[in-house]
Amino acid sequence: MEQLLLIVLVGLGLALAAALWVIRRRDERVDALAADLAAARPAASAADAATRDVPADPADDLLPVGVLRVEDGRIARANARAHVLLGTAPGRLAGRSVMEAFLDARIESLLAGIASGGTATAELQSTEPATSVVVLRATRVGGSGLVVTLEDVTELRRLQQIRTAFIDNLSHELRTPLSTVSLLAETLAREAETNDVPPRMRDRIAKIEVETGHLVQMVNELLDLARIEGGSRLDLLDEIDLGRLAESSVERLRLFAERQGVTLAVVVEPGMPRIHGDEARLGQVIVNLVHNAVKFSPDGGEVSVIVGHSSDAVEVAVVDHGIGIAAADRDRVFERFYKADRARVRGGGTGLGLSIARNIVEGHGGRIRVESEEGRGSTFTFTIPLVPAGAGT
Repeated sequence: MEQLLLIVLVGLGLALAAALWVIRRRDERVDALAADLAAARPAASAADAATRDVPADPADDLLPVGVLRVEDGRIARANARAHVLLGTAPGRLAGRSVMEAFLDARIESLLAGIASGGTATAELQSTEPATSVVVLRATRVGGSGLVVTLEDVTELRRLQQIRTAFIDNLSHELRTPLSTVSLLAETLAREAETNDVPPRMRDRIAKIEVETGHLVQMVNELLDLARIEGGSRLDLLDEIDLGRLAESSVERLRLFAERQGVTLAVVVEPGMPRIHGDEARLGQVIVNLVHNAVKFSPDGGEVSVIVGHSSDAVEVAVVDHGIGIAAADRDRVFERFYKADRARVRGGGTGLGLSIARNIVEGHGGRIRVESEEGRGSTFTFTIPLVPAGAGT
């Protein structure tokens, strides 16, 4: 039975590794395309800023982005790419109003509302003659002047949709067999504790259970990524006792921590105010942070969850005394798929947990940060603002 479970786990691990490799390759392609588009923006802005009162520069027509100069609500200049993206014959944009050029009252209102030195961004979609997506960025460069750039991101959006669908399908396909393996591993572990099973065999069964838990965590993170990239919104309607939520979230991981030889502790400040938010998602943040802390802690270590509040926010800190995070990695640990020094992290992972946590916290109007010293441990802290008096009543 043990050999069968090991074979299943190895097979699932290899499938997940292959999937993550494909995802990273798609990410690299998307990032490369985004970098090419971003590199063109400074050139467009610099060219227009330098030629505000000068006839159009022929070099503008060589740019891969559309560039418009708008004065007093009318287009003064437009390069060739702008005509293509707006579906207008060459040379026909100059002199037209913003409404005539874009045929969209929202864009007209958006551009008119930009303050001096301010910027605005919008996304335009069209289905004629084919589906396309264009990102508009505008900057006010004077009392009545605007510089507008247009970027075709149709391919970028297509790649993002492919990646999201791939992750979602893969995660759902893995969830069912993993649930079965996880249940079998848990049953074996319980039977091993009550029967005359050699210690070496009990240790192996316990390791199978722990590693299965890691795989389940990875699949859940991939599903969360698919929801985030699919534009899923948080439901901020629950009235939450964050102290109680921290205690219940930690309890979910107590068995996992015991298997890893780590002690969990929760400290809740008295008189915690309630907040409004998505209780399931905030619980997920705590679980992700504690799960990470346990993985980074040595045998015999302790992970503490401290819940407190100030006059305008509640705060949760997850403290471990493990290997810590190198200074070069601290600014990147919240990036998707980023993993600091993989050789030192037991249990592996997708590198998505902290990115998902940040997305959830920011969706509640809060922020998350990390303080760490290499070799001394880390403290991950997130704050959620209190609901103003009278809100939600």
